Amino acid sequence: MNSKTSKNALRVAALAASLAALGWSQSPLPARRPIHARATAEPVGLTPEMRIVAGHITANSLRADVSFLASDLLEGRDTPSRGLDIAGEYIASNFRRLGLEPAGDDGYFQTVVVRPEDADSPKSRNVAGILRGSDPQLKDTYVMLSAHYDHVGLAESGEDRIFNGANDNASGTATVLEVANALATLHPRPKRSVLLILFCGEEKGLRGSRYYADHPLVPLDKTIADLNLEQLGRTDAPEGAHLNSANVTGFDFSDMVPLLVDAGRRAGVTILKNKQASDLYFDRSDNGPIARVGIPAHTLSVTYEFPDYHAVGDEWQKIDYENMAKVDQAIGIAILRMAQAPTVPHWNEAYPAAKPFAEAARKLHE
Repeated sequence: MNSKTSKNALRVAALAASLAALGWSQSPLPARRPIHARATAEPVGLTPEMRIVAGHITANSLRADVSFLASDLLEGRDTPSRGLDIAGEYIASNFRRLGLEPAGDDGYFQTVVVRPEDADSPKSRNVAGILRGSDPQLKDTYVMLSAHYDHVGLAESGEDRIFNGANDNASGTATVLEVANALATLHPRPKRSVLLILFCGEEKGLRGSRYYADHPLVPLDKTIADLNLEQLGRTDAPEGAHLNSANVTGFDFSDMVPLLVDAGRRAGVTILKNKQASDLYFDRSDNGPIARVGIPAHTLSVTYEFPDYHAVGDEWQKIDYENMAKVDQAIGIAILRMAQAPTVPHWNEAYPAAKPFAEAARKLHE
């Protein structure tokens, strides 16, 4: 074989290898290029639909969302504030682009009375859209994917007064947007409907999610689960780097968690139980009000603690977007599986801390 022929053969072999790495192969589980350079395991057991969802969640798209939501322009996204309103419009514009059904009382917006006990309470807005399901029997049941999009606003003094809130919680907000985008590319759509909702007022005491639980946009008894998202971008925890892993609150509370663990395995991400924080933090985020009405609901995060928590240094340049994309691919797979499944998650009544939520579920479905 002459040198020219040899070079052509090498190019053809390289092209074939590249196509196989991208999944363009007739084998059931083709070899794939690692999604993350530091991956500990190759993704396994991905269906064609899972591959589509994972393939549409990228580091660059997440970087674009977080860098805007955590920019100085939005002045820390306090509840209520002009910056939070701008963030809300950004979210709604993404929902319009995807063709989601408006779910609020004002298009994609749900008006929230921040302090219902106060006649002069300020108002803010949750942002919600529905990716309508494709199955005639299941399309009126819902899987929730939620995050809070607010932060703590401005410091009273200092050279840098803006609490940008990139990890807390522009990262969770961006994940909802990119998972919505990925699911919207599927044809047919998932069997169940997916409610994508961004809550205001989490930093003010879970105000947006508490209001939603009292004023739901879809029937609570038709809502099978909520996966809530917090702090998905920073990997620099005090105890060391958190790579290719995530935590779930209430790890033993429901059989939704084994599904999350399996979705993580398929994406090469380990879903962990933090023994100190799993139960302690269960109702400290927006899953709490949803769980209290009886819906299996958990919060997923990469770290519970990180440098710059509620500090002006929580900026978009410090996010590990490659790791975040990999975790978010696992989240996308988990939401897809719940939206496709004929069965629904249940509380673990054998676990003492879960019993109040199981009792709430019984009342919800009476």
